[in-house]
Amino acid sequence: MKILDSIIDTIGDTPLVRLNSVNRGIPGNIVVKVEYFNPGNSMKDRMALKMIEDAEKAGDLKPGGTIIEGTSGNTGMGLALGAIARGYKCVFTLADKQSQEKMDILRAVGAEVIVCPTSVPPDDPRSYYSVAQQLHADTPNSIYPNQYDNPANSQAHYESTGPEIWRDTDGKVTHYAAGVGTGGSMCGVARYLKEQNPDVMTLGIDTYGSVFKKYKETGVFDENEIYPYMTEGIGEDILPKNVDFDVIDQFVKVTDKDSAIMTRRLAREEGLFVGWSCGSAVAGALEWARENLSDDDLMVIILPDHGTRYLGKIYNDSWMKDHGFLEERDYATARDIVTADDAASGEMLSVDHNTTVSEAVMRLTQANVSQAPVRDGDEFVGSLVDSKLLSAMIDDPQIRDQPVSAVMGKPFQVVPLDTTLDVLASMITRENPAVLVPLRAGGVRIITQHDVLRAMTEA
Repeated sequence: MKILDSIIDTIGDTPLVRLNSVNRGIPGNIVVKVEYFNPGNSMKDRMALKMIEDAEKAGDLKPGGTIIEGTSGNTGMGLALGAIARGYKCVFTLADKQSQEKMDILRAVGAEVIVCPTSVPPDDPRSYYSVAQQLHADTPNSIYPNQYDNPANSQAHYESTGPEIWRDTDGKVTHYAAGVGTGGSMCGVARYLKEQNPDVMTLGIDTYGSVFKKYKETGVFDENEIYPYMTEGIGEDILPKNVDFDVIDQFVKVTDKDSAIMTRRLAREEGLFVGWSCGSAVAGALEWARENLSDDDLMVIILPDHGTRYLGKIYNDSWMKDHGFLEERDYATARDIVTADDAASGEMLSVDHNTTVSEAVMRLTQANVSQAPVRDGDEFVGSLVDSKLLSAMIDDPQIRDQPVSAVMGKPFQVVPLDTTLDVLASMITRENPAVLVPLRAGGVRIITQHDVLRAMTEA
């Protein structure tokens, strides 16, 4: 008889499946590793069990103990299954952008769920990171696995997911692509594959609003890269210790919209009913593969989870239409705004960082604009807002002869062309009165609150 002792014994050995439709016209052999075959319907089952086992071996997790973790949902599910099998309690903190389905599933398997605001910095006491840490400090006989920094996260994938990919491709894998959130699956697998063949190319999929891509390319943690995005499970506003940038060769960013559309295509065209970040991984990998893959290459893409987590979002037509993600609806985006602006005006006004305050005020007045980015060569290093300039000059009249670098604010955030009106409206505030949009043909445009209001009126 083949009888397993508990549900956690079914973790691992997920299949590789060839893509046949969404990759048409793209060279190479492209396959996906379908992680929803794990019992918790996600790849996080692997690392969740590893974190529990390591905590038990270290003596940190004792009988009757409580597991407290900040999660986007899937790690919580894996931890909950392990807790059921081993007799522990679970308390999970989630950001309020996570789907209702994820929260309901966690409660269904006996976990306590605490919902925290998304729009606060990681070190804010209300963030889901901070709340989890405080709960752990206040709860006797508890552990805080901290999937972001816990080496068991990437080690689980080094020990299981990586070897499975190598085995199932007969060692012929040439490219590996995965979304990067905590970094465990991306880096654990990448480390293993590169040990077998250093020439394996590893591709990290990031989202707009996350810091990873720029940090990899420049070594700079740029807070101006951070802004709200909707895709769940990838991207971060912190640098988790499990993200080993040395084993990630390159990053590709994908918009919320492109990710959502690809997710639905995978279900409709490939029969793969997967989650939102799966669409991100495939969309980003295919974008890169279109120009870089050859016919003899074999690319493996991780599909982290199952579509049941997103029934109220990605697989809900009304939600998709409301966010401008369904192609059939004419819904204004940043692209629509800058296209209209280009027809009516010339180049965007910007000010060099050495320009004097008085000259900058004169230029703003002549152009009849209230704000402008500040440049240092090709880099945007700050911003000017007329009301703040006026306040500075009233406080210190002598400042009019100083360079604007002495009074400028933080640089305006940069957003992709596909950013929809609801996201733009949430980003443009009194403290952040404008955003910048890079154009595909080169150049940059500014979008202000007035632009968003006008677009909403015309939509």
